[in-house]
Amino acid sequence: MNLTEEYKRANSIRISEDVKLGSNVKIFSFTNLYGCDVGDDTKIGAFVEIQKGVVIGKRCKISSHTFICEGVTIEDGVFVGHNVTFINDLYPRATNPDGNLQTESDWKVTPTLIARGSSIGSSCTILAGVTVGEGAIVGAGAVVTKDVAPHTIVAGVPAKVFRNL
Repeated sequence: MNLTEEYKRANSIRISEDVKLGSNVKIFSFTNLYGCDVGDDTKIGAFVEIQKGVVIGKRCKISSHTFICEGVTIEDGVFVGHNVTFINDLYPRATNPDGNLQTESDWKVTPTLIARGSSIGSSCTILAGVTVGEGAIVGAGAVVTKDVAPHTIVAGVPAKVFRNL
């Protein structure tokens, strides 16, 4: 997709030069994308941030107010509801033991995978290191603390198996 600078400014869309956008990607206002890859025919809603190293597949829908941090891979055909938050640090800290602010070299990104055709409900939190299996559904508001098996519905805090599809 070739968004003009005028269009990006008018809609408060920030896309860094290192972003790779597939064809027919739709991006709505107040988004921030940097260092990520977005596949063909994907739709990204308003107020979304997608950080460096994120890979989003083809034909995905990323709803508004969602935060996708470094280390997340979203495969083809995934639905991500409104206000979903991904986490990439198992032991987050602002400072080191000596009191200095941490930098990128002071912690390790823990990868997260959202497999093909799965759905993440609105207001979910997906913790670092989790895999949501192919075709799985995560109910709205769930906190996913461990892997979700393929073709399974989970819900709750923490997310527990509701039923198999």
